[in-house]
Amino acid sequence: MPDHTNPPRICTIANTQIGPGQPLAIIAGPCLLESKELGQQVGDHLANLCRKLGLTYIFKASYDKANRSSLHSPRGPGLDTGLRWLTDIATSLAVPFTTDLHEPAQAEPVAQAADLLQIPAFLCRQTNLLLAAGEAAAKHNRAVNVKKGQFLSPAEMVGPVRKLHEAGCDNVLTTERGTFFGYHALVNDFAGLEDLMQLDCHKFSDLGPPPVCFDATHSTQRPGLGEQSGGRRERSAGLARAAVALGVHAVFLEIHPDPDRAMSDAATQLPLEAAEPILTDLARIRDAMRQ
Repeated sequence: MPDHTNPPRICTIANTQIGPGQPLAIIAGPCLLESKELGQQVGDHLANLCRKLGLTYIFKASYDKANRSSLHSPRGPGLDTGLRWLTDIATSLAVPFTTDLHEPAQAEPVAQAADLLQIPAFLCRQTNLLLAAGEAAAKHNRAVNVKKGQFLSPAEMVGPVRKLHEAGCDNVLTTERGTFFGYHALVNDFAGLEDLMQLDCHKFSDLGPPPVCFDATHSTQRPGLGEQSGGRRERSAGLARAAVALGVHAVFLEIHPDPDRAMSDAATQLPLEAAEPILTDLARIRDAMRQ
C-alpha cells in the first residue's frame, strides 16, 4: 500500500525546490543540443516565459543521444563540449540545467556541471549507473531525476529510488513518460501517475515519495521499426494539462524552433510558438488548484 504517513519530499535543485507547496517546475529545452546558439534561443524564450508566469524553469538538452534508432542518426556535441555549452547557456539564463547520462563513467563529470542528473527511462534499472549517479550527486550536492521505464509499473520505481538512497542520494525526482501498450504505442495511466506520486519508500527510508514530473512530449512518442520514432505532438498540451490538474510537481517538455527539421525526436518536439499558450494554461491550472 502507498505510504500515506509521510508527505512527498522536496527535491532541491541549485537554488530552487520542486515538490508540494512549491511553484510548478518546467524542465524544458531542445531534445538534442544541436548547437549552442539553438540551445540559447530556446532557453531565452522559455526562461522569460516562466519568469512572467511564476513558474520554476530548468533548462534541458542532451549532449549525446546514445539511444537512437539508427547508427547514422546525429548524437550531439559529446560530453566535454556539450557540458561546456550547457553551463554557458544556464549561466547566461541564471537557471539550473539538466542533462542525461548513459554510462557510469559520465556521472562524475556530469555532476560537476549539471544541477540535475537525468537517468533515461531505458536505463532506470541499471544498478551501476544509478549507484554512480547517486554517489556523484551526493558528493556535489546535486539531484537525480529517474525516468520511469516504459516497461515498469509505478510501484516498481521503488527499486531505482532505493538504489539511489543506498548510494547516498535522497535528493530525487521521478518522471512518468508513458508505458508500452503492445507494439509501437505508449499510453498514460493517470491512476498509475497518482500511484507514482504516492510511491511507498517506508521500507528503506523515513522520507516520503519523491516529487513527480510528467514528460508530456515523450508520452506522445510512437516507437517504430524505421530510422526514427514517430509521435503525436498535438496531444502533448492536453496530457500536460491533465497531469498538472492531477497534482504533479513538474512538467517536462522538449521544444525546438523548427521541430520537423530537428535532429532528434522531430515528431514529438513542440514548436517554440506553442510554449506560451501551453505554459499559460499550466500556470492557470496550478493557480486554480492552489485556490
